[in-house]
Amino acid sequence: MLKHGDCITELNKIEQNSIDLIYLDPPFFTQKKQTLKNKDNSKEYSFEDTWDSIHIYKNYIQKRLNECKRVLKNTGSIFLHCDRSASHHLRIALDEVFGDQNFRSEIIWSYKRWSNAKKGLLNAHQVIFFYTKTKDFKFNQVYTDYSPTTNLDQIFQKRVRDKNGKTVYKTSADGNVELIEEKKGVPLSDVWEIPYLNPKAKERVGYPTQKPILLLEKIIKLVTNEGDTVLDPFCGSGTTLVASKLLKRKYIGIDQSEEAIKLASQRLDNPIKTESNLLKNGKDSYINQDLKTLAILNRLHIIPVQRNKGIDGFLKTEKSFKPIPVRIQKESETLENAIKLLLQACQKNGYQKKILIKTNNLQMNQLFDFDDKRLDKNVIVVDNIDKFCEDKERFFAI
Repeated sequence: MLKHGDCITELNKIEQNSIDLIYLDPPFFTQKKQTLKNKDNSKEYSFEDTWDSIHIYKNYIQKRLNECKRVLKNTGSIFLHCDRSASHHLRIALDEVFGDQNFRSEIIWSYKRWSNAKKGLLNAHQVIFFYTKTKDFKFNQVYTDYSPTTNLDQIFQKRVRDKNGKTVYKTSADGNVELIEEKKGVPLSDVWEIPYLNPKAKERVGYPTQKPILLLEKIIKLVTNEGDTVLDPFCGSGTTLVASKLLKRKYIGIDQSEEAIKLASQRLDNPIKTESNLLKNGKDSYINQDLKTLAILNRLHIIPVQRNKGIDGFLKTEKSFKPIPVRIQKESETLENAIKLLLQACQKNGYQKKILIKTNNLQMNQLFDFDDKRLDKNVIVVDNIDKFCEDKERFFAI
């Protein structure tokens, strides 16, 4: 169900104690007009996020939270999405409406974004406050894998507290450590690493502040079951509704923008979800450098480049990166082939300097080799890694 109008009016029409989950992604108090175009620039979507004062903003949100509480079931949950702009004010508003005793978690949605335009720390997370209406809320526990640093052999050993209250391993009468038959894993934490939608993502529609379906699916699975009803009072482009439909939940979306309602309706008719290879395959799937190459790169303070046939990394100085590509000669290739691959990878980028690290046992008299027989004089062949580490500044002067 899609409803066009101010959510406080539309919420008033919904029966009390009828909603299992409310997710709201309201204006963040950014004091900006949020604007974005779709992929072919044929349509621009926007909404105002400017307010006369923080008190007016907080009062606006709190009135709507009161209605959210009325329609939420006693077993229901509410997730409010925000960022640093006014999160501290919204936390107080939630405490006042739902009670601080019903606060469950402050979820950190962490993602990678790059920008050098700001003085200060890079913004790389948003906040989702998780509250319930009562203490008897529905919750589907999720377990994750143990960290690679965890001693799994110790995980299966039973523990008890001794007379001093200290945790110790439980032993049987014969002195052997008693074991647990199975472990489910680590309960899901309140820090979620889910990639931000990139501009080329199939599900991206060009609506400002659009969130990934993967994020909403995680929330919906956590506190609802199939057939439950999910409500989004600020549905925007309809991500919550699409996620609900894909997970076989009922849904209600409200927005005061007619354009947003039309867009949400279109997405519901043709749901598209972008899968994340990062989440599916893990971070390690992006690493294709062999251990020997990585060891040399690390020793030389070179930042590795993955999935590039000719470039293994870029040189890093104390304060910054330099656009100087580096290749480590592989055991199975000649020096000429290594240089050729490096040059091919650099062909379109116009790097002035390039470094090839020789890995054979031949010793050269000079640190840097400029043999005219090489394919390119801008390729500097480093024969002695130790000297290169000691005298890196000399290289930058060349």
